Amino acid sequence: MIRFAVPALCAVLITACAPGGDAATASDVTAGEVRPTLFVANKRGNTLSKIDLETGREVLRLDSCTNPHELATSPNGKHVALACYGGTTVDIFQTDDLTKVASLDLGENARPHGIAWHAGTAIFVTAEGRKSVFRITGPLSDTPEFTEFSTNQDGSHMLAVSPDARTVWTTDLGSKTVTRVNLDDASDLRTVTVGEEPEGISLAPDGSALWVSARGSNQAFELDPATMEIRNTLDTGAFPLRLSIRPQGDVAVTSDLMDGGLTVIDLKTARVARSIEVSGKAEAQQRFQVTILWSDDGERIYVAETASNTVAEVDYASGKVLRRLPAGEGGDGVAILP
Repeated sequence: MIRFAVPALCAVLITACAPGGDAATASDVTAGEVRPTLFVANKRGNTLSKIDLETGREVLRLDSCTNPHELATSPNGKHVALACYGGTTVDIFQTDDLTKVASLDLGENARPHGIAWHAGTAIFVTAEGRKSVFRITGPLSDTPEFTEFSTNQDGSHMLAVSPDARTVWTTDLGSKTVTRVNLDDASDLRTVTVGEEPEGISLAPDGSALWVSARGSNQAFELDPATMEIRNTLDTGAFPLRLSIRPQGDVAVTSDLMDGGLTVIDLKTARVARSIEVSGKAEAQQRFQVTILWSDDGERIYVAETASNTVAEVDYASGKVLRRLPAGEGGDGVAILP
């Protein structure tokens, strides 16, 4: 099904209070000013947070949608797209003041989750409830084009997109599979079983390898992106919920929820290089780390801690937690504006 949604041009002027009692209002945001910024989707609070990375302060928190999850910033940095997992839409906000400028409806039972905003101005998003992936071309135009590609797998949750935007890979939690979708030929599907409950997924910057973490089997897998053959399998920490490759392409990290740490994988050797303690096992359930995100320079790792409503900022070189940034209730999806 292809559906068109007219952008909802509604300025959201709600203010909220940041943790600790500091007022977070639109007046804190200077028009046109570009600052290092982190955006956090707060799935329990149904809000979207904006955090100034220079000061570490949450400068804005506004209502979003029901059960918001993954986020993606636009190539020009002017917008951030939010997957509304509790509904059927991808909502788009301006990054300067979080004004909502579009709400793109994917149709009945969509449950959008994994999302990427490609440099070619298209948004790619999984529709878990429809066992599919959507490509939304011209998402901010008057007539955005929706194209739906079936995965035929249960729980298509997270995704990765090729540099040329002609291929998408999904992790399918319910089916315990990873699926390759050829966007030039929707009938060309390649699916392989990968561990127990594969969820994290990341493509090497040069497209040479696809890495997946399987949270149910405490493993990470290297796959050939074209043939879907499993090249390497290695053990990680407990419950590796996410996997993210450093922008420089040399290492990947998994977010090991039950251990409260990160497993660092050397991609050249396909071996574990070291572990980084974020909260440690003793506080793992009090922190409940979920989504992970690299800074563009590869020097910092941001780890969403859903239970404590914080985001841990980790120095990659030393492995030290530099600070914990306040967010809303149940912070999960994160996106960065350099």
